[in-house]
Amino acid sequence: MFPVTYRVNAAGHIEVGGCDLVELARAHGTPLYVYDEATVRQRASEYVAAMGGAGQVLYSAKAFASPRFLRVVAEEGLGLDVVSAGELHLALKSDFPTDRIHFLGNNKSIEDLQAAYRAGATIVIDGDHEFDLLRQVVPDGRRAAVMLRLSPGIKPDTHDHISTGQLDSKFGFSIESGAARRAVETALQHPRLELVGLHSHIGSQIFALRAYEDAMDIMLGLLAQLRDELGFEPRRLGAGGGLGIAYTRDDDPPTPRHFVETVLHALTTGCARRGLKTPELVVEPGRSIAGPAGMALYTVGSIKDIPGVRRYIAVDGGMGDNIRPKLYGARYEAFLASGPDRATNGKVTIAGKYCESTDILITDIEMPSLKPGDVIAVPAAGAYCLAMASNYNGMPRPEVLLLRDGEATVMRRRETLDDLLAAEIF
Repeated sequence: MFPVTYRVNAAGHIEVGGCDLVELARAHGTPLYVYDEATVRQRASEYVAAMGGAGQVLYSAKAFASPRFLRVVAEEGLGLDVVSAGELHLALKSDFPTDRIHFLGNNKSIEDLQAAYRAGATIVIDGDHEFDLLRQVVPDGRRAAVMLRLSPGIKPDTHDHISTGQLDSKFGFSIESGAARRAVETALQHPRLELVGLHSHIGSQIFALRAYEDAMDIMLGLLAQLRDELGFEPRRLGAGGGLGIAYTRDDDPPTPRHFVETVLHALTTGCARRGLKTPELVVEPGRSIAGPAGMALYTVGSIKDIPGVRRYIAVDGGMGDNIRPKLYGARYEAFLASGPDRATNGKVTIAGKYCESTDILITDIEMPSLKPGDVIAVPAAGAYCLAMASNYNGMPRPEVLLLRDGEATVMRRRETLDDLLAAEIF
């Protein structure tokens, strides 16, 4: 669950990246998110090393995309997948190499596609409407490099809300229905497109790698059909991302190396069995890079005891900075930052400060005795928390720090109350 630099220092406090988290909370205030640069680099380099020269690793910007963070990802040799003109804008402002950017997403607008084409990103087409829009975007006599997102009809063992590869999904061209083959024909005949690859993504927070093997087998079956009937073999084949991480003590996810080696083996053996040329593999991790690197810090406020029912520990954050418990039923662990090894003293429920009864971060967790002013640290908070953060109840979003060798660099300042009015017209 913890960043690779996690330790308990001489003061008995949690330390990450050489920085005392209790001291950071005092200096910067809470809610506060911290990212360990060493963890980001280690996870990214593990993916790249496992891939070798067999393909590309693209970081999924939707997990967390701050310019300083993206620069670290780029330095480790990763590419980037973005799903909006906004994420692309962040990437360009980060000086991310544009030849390593893929633009995904369903229902792209003409403005999205224009931005992607101008940047020179590989466009991953998700629906028939994009074929028509690209006729308007790509100038006559030019060709844009594209891939097609396909749905292999696989439903992995994950939450329904983050399962994306089944037939009933808003994403991609279904292989099962024949839409995928028709889309390939359309792309090959399109005068302004160069079809360089096919892409799939089956879901997120996945532990059972067999689902990836099954999806690859279906994709390669289609490739054999496309070769035999259309004479087409793609240069790239995307297997998506979605590798899960440990959010609780009970979670035991595969490593990035195991994930890549499993998918790569399924690709190479499946191609050999069918006599196919082995395409370049593309994988798109996001959560498994950003998630373990990030921790959220909160300060305890009010404490409410309901005899015989539960004890509520209220903190100064909640669903505005982490919607996942409400959205997916996500489960986290929490630790007293000033004494993570202190003995527990019964179950509590950690509640947020937002005006919703469902604003609960963690239900029934064993914690030591807590008092107002204590700092609570929540690990594995680096992915999708800040990316889905909001200003609900007029709450400013938290500050974000990048930690390295005892230094804390502000990646994103804390929003002010005036920031809430920046887009308002009076």
